Amino acid sequence: MSRLYAGIAIAAVVAVVGGTAAYVMLKGDQVAQCGGAQVAGGDIGGPFELVNSAGQTVTDEDVITEPALVYFGYTFCPDVCPLDSARNAEAVVLLEDSGIDVKPVFITVDPQRDTPEVVGDFAANFSDKMVGLTGSPEQVKAASQAYKTYYKVPASSADDEYYLVDHSTFTYLVLPDEGVVDFFRRDEGPEIIAERTACHLGA
Repeated sequence: MSRLYAGIAIAAVVAVVGGTAAYVMLKGDQVAQCGGAQVAGGDIGGPFELVNSAGQTVTDEDVITEPALVYFGYTFCPDVCPLDSARNAEAVVLLEDSGIDVKPVFITVDPQRDTPEVVGDFAANFSDKMVGLTGSPEQVKAASQAYKTYYKVPASSADDEYYLVDHSTFTYLVLPDEGVVDFFRRDEGPEIIAERTACHLGA
């Protein structure tokens, strides 16, 4: 997907993740060059207030201080989230080798289990640059809605400590002054993420 519909000014694609359809509008010169993306009906991203691994309340302005790869998942996820987080961390290393600094960010959709310490440990397992964020259920929901992600905690979560959370799996490229400029699907490897990210940064 590194050269989606090159030469087309406006193109619509449908991506299905976790059983949920996300309608994506691609437009402008960035499509041909890098694959910039917006969700139809409104931009992805926006302000959020969450809690970092030190238990401090932080905002998007505190976190997105440099280009960032933002991913919504949860630490008890059996395979998808660890694999995606490892891929994002690898993409960050590839970019770093090219002299480009990018921050990987992991935002939990399972605040019931993912305390600040838990998300901090999870993030540190993949990269010393990765930021782990949690918050109250209301804070997490607001952040998820801003990024138009999907997640569903089962009703059995109160009685089953081993519950699984259904969630979307996009990774978003967020720039401090521009917001979300691209997204990556699960089937896109670290090389593609690094290539498109470098393109958006003019490298």
